[in-house]
Amino acid sequence: MGVANEHSIAYGCAKAFRELGADLAITYLNEKARPHVAPHAEALGAEILAPLDVSIPGQLEAVFEEITRRWGRLDILVHSIAFAPKEDLQGGLLNCSAEGFAKAMDVSCHSFVRMAKLAAPLMTEGGAMFAMSYYGAARVVPNYNVMGPVKAALEASCRYLAHELGPQGIRVHAISPGPLKTRAASGLKDFELLLAEAAERAPLGELADIMDVGFACAYLATPYARRVTGGTIYVDGGANIVA
Repeated sequence: MGVANEHSIAYGCAKAFRELGADLAITYLNEKARPHVAPHAEALGAEILAPLDVSIPGQLEAVFEEITRRWGRLDILVHSIAFAPKEDLQGGLLNCSAEGFAKAMDVSCHSFVRMAKLAAPLMTEGGAMFAMSYYGAARVVPNYNVMGPVKAALEASCRYLAHELGPQGIRVHAISPGPLKTRAASGLKDFELLLAEAAERAPLGELADIMDVGFACAYLATPYARRVTGGTIYVDGGANIVA
């Protein structure tokens, strides 16, 4: 859920899963975004392509109704959706409005809980759910502002969902990539500086790209990771371990 273009994390996940044989359902935000997503969905052979703005009542339910009608089951769910109003994102946490904070929390965090509720009944043979977080959930990252506490809530939600869904054989993971050049990240102030500093700090000498994130998710969805759930998995070249 949440493909914006060929540079987005959701696209990297979709491509990695497709290379390993998965059937795909891909969503795009709105009609303006559709031309940027449809050609890539077609190239990946996605069986379902649907609009999804999680702030519009009924759209999320419509996606899962189509999945139910077409497949009747689901193995993997990837949530890669985040948003905060620009004026609230760039103004510092103290200056973030209540409305902006609530919007960021609803779109970036609670939408994952709503997705999990709809997806779980379709995971009749167990499954794996993924939500995209960031290092700013656990440590203060300058200019990340309101998204820090929002991503912290997302990671906590993954832990609680892992606890609730574990008895059904459903594993839930928060994935924490290092900074990536995505359209969403472009809204962060001084993002290029953040990118350069993280790359310099990473023990492996370089940061991950969207395919690294996709293949990490693909591994976690396999039986090889059947005893792994509830944690935050860093995919960042090791940058998170360096102070």
